[in-house]
Amino acid sequence: MLNAHVIARIESRTLQRSYPRAIPRNAKGGYHGQHAKVQVRIVRTDQGAMGWGMSGGPDEAVQALVGRRVSELIDPARGAAPEARVLDVPLHDLAGKILGLPVWKMLGGAGGPRVEVYAGGIYFDELEPPENPRGLEAILAACAQDAEAGHAHFKLKIGRGAKVMARAAGDRRDIEVTRLVRERHPKAKLLVDANDGYDSEGYCRYLDAVMDCGLFWVEEPFREEPAGLRRLRAKLAERSPATLIADGEARNGPTQDPPGPFGKWPRDQLNGLLALGREKLLDVLLMDVSAMGFTAWRTLMPELQAAGVLGSPHAWGEPLKTLYAAQLAGGLGNVNIVEGVPGATEGVDATAYALKDGVLTLPEQPGFGLELAE
Repeated sequence: MLNAHVIARIESRTLQRSYPRAIPRNAKGGYHGQHAKVQVRIVRTDQGAMGWGMSGGPDEAVQALVGRRVSELIDPARGAAPEARVLDVPLHDLAGKILGLPVWKMLGGAGGPRVEVYAGGIYFDELEPPENPRGLEAILAACAQDAEAGHAHFKLKIGRGAKVMARAAGDRRDIEVTRLVRERHPKAKLLVDANDGYDSEGYCRYLDAVMDCGLFWVEEPFREEPAGLRRLRAKLAERSPATLIADGEARNGPTQDPPGPFGKWPRDQLNGLLALGREKLLDVLLMDVSAMGFTAWRTLMPELQAAGVLGSPHAWGEPLKTLYAAQLAGGLGNVNIVEGVPGATEGVDATAYALKDGVLTLPEQPGFGLELAE
């Protein structure tokens, strides 16, 4: 079926993404704000089929694909051809629509249509605005807003002592916030993300103060290195053995430029992360769904499974990326929870996706099930 379609036209469009509230600072970056632009590309065939999705990269690389058969650019069982990775997501949408399959089923349906999701937008809300901070009630208000949208689980940004507060005061605030949200949401899966804002000794002190909170996972506690991770694993094994260690979002080292088979992640860095997984020092790997790529995740997931490591494609920044990550989870399996980015993208009808009680139900519509206003 794909062989009957030839790429006739590729259009670029810039959409606006909006969060329901301004997202403040974390341990690594500055103020995130509320609105930003996102680039998408629309691929049309000579038979009238259309697929679309987020797509970066230069226009000349995109336009060079006009006139090619769809079957040359994407294999439904494996993903996009190397020269077509610039259209990785749009081609998956297009192939699904031509085949009459939702992407998650085209990928195999191993995870099924119900994907657990956590709210990923709980940042240092209590510190904003700097001239008149709102205090801890701002954290609870952000959780309540996300719960109203269908979330039941929350990831808290910690690491305030790395750059936005004095070390000791920031560490105390991290503890206070963690315990406050656990008290207010006793049944939630609670995740924490330090964006490498601690060292291993400081992080173990933080854990000592919150161990009874039953953390679901700890993310990027410090720059990943074996000695610190062994110390962390021993601490968790002693007091909270069910807590997972998640890492791999940050490219700590040279970036693959131009992007290679695994996007911006060099193969040797992925090998290092997998080695830490085989040593049981990492439980979940978090490479970004768009910076690494949809096809790359399809290629890498069997390696994660062989290493006994889960995957959860990082999705922060764009609400669309949550839906892409969830489609990967539903298709490939080996994903226990996905990052939920609050908000919406202009001109995109995502109502085929249903979020309730922390579970996102994937659509049965072909492709990604996302309608783009013409």
